[in-house]
Amino acid sequence: MDDTTEPTVVAREGVAALLRAALPSVPGVSALPGIRKDASATEGFAVTRPPVTVEREHATRYAELCGFPAQDTVALTYPHMLAQPLHLAILADARFPAPAMGMVHLENTITQHRRIAIGETLDVRVDVSSPIAHPVGTAWRLTSTIRSGSPDGEVAWESVSTYLRRGRRNPDAAWAGDLADVAPGPVAWPLKADLGRRYAAVSGDYNPIHLTALSAKALGFPRQIAHGMWTKARCVAMLENRLPDAVTVEVTFKKPVLLPSAVAFGSEERGEGFGFSLHKRGSDTLHLLGRTTAL
Repeated sequence: MDDTTEPTVVAREGVAALLRAALPSVPGVSALPGIRKDASATEGFAVTRPPVTVEREHATRYAELCGFPAQDTVALTYPHMLAQPLHLAILADARFPAPAMGMVHLENTITQHRRIAIGETLDVRVDVSSPIAHPVGTAWRLTSTIRSGSPDGEVAWESVSTYLRRGRRNPDAAWAGDLADVAPGPVAWPLKADLGRRYAAVSGDYNPIHLTALSAKALGFPRQIAHGMWTKARCVAMLENRLPDAVTVEVTFKKPVLLPSAVAFGSEERGEGFGFSLHKRGSDTLHLLGRTTAL
């Protein structure tokens, strides 16, 4: 998907990709050739896209939606938009053993090695790990690597997204502990009901759980929820001007953010970095924990 594509085309391609990813969850359809998942798959694989040029209009729309200032370099979390089409393609791929519907985004870690400029042409690749035992199911890590399109092909940005498919419990499975707690802060944001649809129009992620109360209820949620990567981006926007160019930002997603609602952002300095959190406003309900580490 080219970043110069009109919003209606972005929407059409995003919905089409999501439908392909959802088909393996449909009884009867899931057994058809080309749709059937290889449930026995134990090896990872990788996908790439043609070189993509960062367009100012798209980067600016993303920045405005997530609370970043418009600059000549992209927001720290923006490159995830370049990898997002590959994430959807992976979830739809027969080599990925689990249906997309029901997958839970547990964690995301971004490492920015340097800032990426508007107008840069980049190579994008996403590697899928082999299945990983999780205490309540099976997890996979999708590693996105974005390199300069120049001859040296330096790595500019990396991200690891961990997705969980709930299933058979694995009580002996080891899993890293949570990030350190951060108390709710005084900064609060009201979130409108259409936030998921607006983020989908920029990202191409039209998962029904984010769009309307009706579509979210059909998948087990009381109403639509915010995209996890929007919540991370909005938190990072509060800190980015205090972060070095080379930095790692980790988050653990806790409870979904129901829309509409209001959330409270908190942060505290920790050595050369920050810990941060996102809570439901006026509540101890925790949506996200994060930390930054200078490289």
